[in-house]
Amino acid sequence: MAERQGGPGILAIWNDCSAGREADFEKWYQHEHLAERLAVPGFRIGRRYEAVSGAPRYFAFYQTDSPEVLSSAAYLKRLDDPTPMTRRMMSEVFRNMIRTVCRQTLRLGGMRGASAVTVRFAEKPDHDALKGLSATMMQDRGVACAEVWTAASASEFPVSAEEKLRGGDGKIEACLMVETLRLPEAKKIAEALAGRFPAAAIGVYRLLCEVRSG
Repeated sequence: MAERQGGPGILAIWNDCSAGREADFEKWYQHEHLAERLAVPGFRIGRRYEAVSGAPRYFAFYQTDSPEVLSSAAYLKRLDDPTPMTRRMMSEVFRNMIRTVCRQTLRLGGMRGASAVTVRFAEKPDHDALKGLSATMMQDRGVACAEVWTAASASEFPVSAEEKLRGGDGKIEACLMVETLRLPEAKKIAEALAGRFPAAAIGVYRLLCEVRSG
């Protein structure tokens, strides 16, 4: 069971979609946005999910070489010069957007799963406690991996043209993300975590797709 601390950057995103615009949303994501983001130097993985329980409806994250990639000139150029389709999506389709640049401060496990549980914290949690809890969950053979994401300083990341089109984004302080092989395992873990973290926002998500650079 491998542990990696202090390395990759994570761009964590949760959002809803305007009613009746799901087809436009999917077309943009699958045929433009994922490829555009993964073409930015330093982007490694993009994964999309849809909610089984909890909100918002959609969850996605990108893993980068470091959080600094998310304030790089190449990435900021994309954010401040949205494509025509991106402008429409951001101003007309995205709703209840939560978006935070994080550092992956813990990763346990060497696999990825088909389902994910996200625990969003509005205040900084006890990292050591999350580490111990993650290690315990990894003893379950149905758990593929567990990660802790800690928010980077918001002052390092300017408000972009894309965010202005959305009207501003919600933020988190940290997230515990657990991936499982099957959905029943994710639901069971989410129920247990809800009892442990009653103030946190917890969602269960099924994987839609994964894209990797190169």
